[in-house]
Amino acid sequence: MPVTPTYPGVYVEELPSSVRTITAVSTSVTAFVGSAGRGPVDTPVTLTSFADFERRFGGLAVGSLLGYAVQQFFLNGGSLAVVVRVAKGAGPAQRAIGRGDTPVLTVVAKESGVWGNSLRVAIDNDTPTPEQTFDLTVAGAVAESHRDLSLDPGHPRYAPQVVGSSSALVEVRVAAGADPTVLPDPSGTVSGSFGDPLPDLAKEITAKLEGTEPEYTFTLYTPADGAVPTSVPQLALLLERKLRAAAPGVPALAGARVRAVGRRLQVLAGTPEATVRFTGTGAGDLGLEGTARPATYQLQDGSDGEPPGLAEFLGSADRKTGLNALRDVEDVNLLCLPEVADLAIGDLVGILAEAERLCRDKRMLLLVDPPASWTTLDAARANLTALDPVRSSYAALYFPRIEMTDPLTGRLRTFPPSGAVAGIMARTDSDRGVWKAPAGTEARLAGVRALATPLTDPENGLLNPLAVNCLRSFPIIGPVVWGARTLDGADAAGSQWKYVPVRRLALMIEESLYRGTKWVVFEPNDERLWGQIRLNVGAFMQTLFRQGAFQGTSAREAYFVKCDKDTTTQNDIDRGVVNILVGFAPLKPAEFVVIQIEQLAGQIEV
Repeated sequence: MPVTPTYPGVYVEELPSSVRTITAVSTSVTAFVGSAGRGPVDTPVTLTSFADFERRFGGLAVGSLLGYAVQQFFLNGGSLAVVVRVAKGAGPAQRAIGRGDTPVLTVVAKESGVWGNSLRVAIDNDTPTPEQTFDLTVAGAVAESHRDLSLDPGHPRYAPQVVGSSSALVEVRVAAGADPTVLPDPSGTVSGSFGDPLPDLAKEITAKLEGTEPEYTFTLYTPADGAVPTSVPQLALLLERKLRAAAPGVPALAGARVRAVGRRLQVLAGTPEATVRFTGTGAGDLGLEGTARPATYQLQDGSDGEPPGLAEFLGSADRKTGLNALRDVEDVNLLCLPEVADLAIGDLVGILAEAERLCRDKRMLLLVDPPASWTTLDAARANLTALDPVRSSYAALYFPRIEMTDPLTGRLRTFPPSGAVAGIMARTDSDRGVWKAPAGTEARLAGVRALATPLTDPENGLLNPLAVNCLRSFPIIGPVVWGARTLDGADAAGSQWKYVPVRRLALMIEESLYRGTKWVVFEPNDERLWGQIRLNVGAFMQTLFRQGAFQGTSAREAYFVKCDKDTTTQNDIDRGVVNILVGFAPLKPAEFVVIQIEQLAGQIEV
């Protein structure tokens, strides 16, 4: 801030720099939209590895191509992905838990899908205030414990709020009209409250697993057991030891646990959902007779629904669902829809058309997979016109499909290539830059065993002029990407955005300048501002030139930045407009290499 001199001396003032660095945006963050076994629906999730996908979306599933595409992306060099799960008719697993026959609360899996049926919930009242709070334990791939929960909305540990904000697996819903003072029954078989001293323990107890025939009878205490228990914890240890010894070959009893909960006993069977029922004079004295409950409650009725279709992929722009869930996501550059290619051609084109519009709005590139019916060269050529609504420089088509070993079955299986191609683009961007065509002998497809439709050079020559990027397999080299055209790159179109690297370089420059010049808004629109713009944008373009992004041997030949009174007239100034003109000479791939060979006649003396 300005210095106000008040005394004779030297004053130091720091002045703001006129240089505002423009940083190049990412170029290979890939978005995937499709179905998965679990995960949040219509919510973008950022992943940095396939392990993240396994943790958040359940990993590979035979009925879903999404997981395989993400796996191929990371396998081929991808580093950052954004996944949106779409689902049709999927529902979460849940389980109602009550006090006796009266429902008190419902535990619901946070994410839809059959996966939730594996979750198990246990209720415990071993808390400092057992008449007011309870503990809830969730067992799944990971275990969660939520302690001192209350059903009173005014309590600081109100169960729906505490579990909903801290659990990654479930949420809790209180039954309508439930009395907050009535807590859910604890898991297992719970005794009555013991007085002091303990009742006579030298009596018989019969234990039986509900739904089975055998009964196991034992005397709770004999002199051979040592000192008589004088506390509830000692009694719990004795009963647990006797239960396990009574039926060593029955896992539900051999692994039973008995806990002291205040002045009560809680008996939990050794296997989930098993219920231990007690009878006999000893059980009556201990208050173990009566209603018995399972050791855990298994969630039920989770459903994966049906494969998503046109409505699920398109989603809603208002609710940000389906493809539109990506509209608020920054730094997404590529879009893959691996499951769309298996839909009917009408639905396929409808989804791709909407995806192309999204890519145009978000400066992304859509990687189009060949439809499932394109099993031969002739089928691809004959049906290519069906994709005319998607012909755009914001889309690129790759043919044929790839064949890889399915890790789940060990068999060779055909997959859409978009995930692998996206990984190739990410690897090429990292190694060479976005201006290098993601194709050629360096663009080898990792993990690919074969191509669904092998192509020869003449067959490749039939598809390349139609803007179909071919995947080829060569001796020694193996399967590679052998094309770098956008869908607007057919020879007949004559588009300036014919090549994928040219289109992607332009998108990167556009997005970088869009973000890097926001500081200009509301600045005084005069020559000083124009000079700052030329300085900052020129520095950014010069950096790209030094990295080899443009044609030309000098900066003058490679690019220009113009912002002055010629681009911004007085009328523009009066309307609050500043015009910046940026031009660049893009590198274009050497798609055709012509080698001319001439045979010399030898030395002829004349």
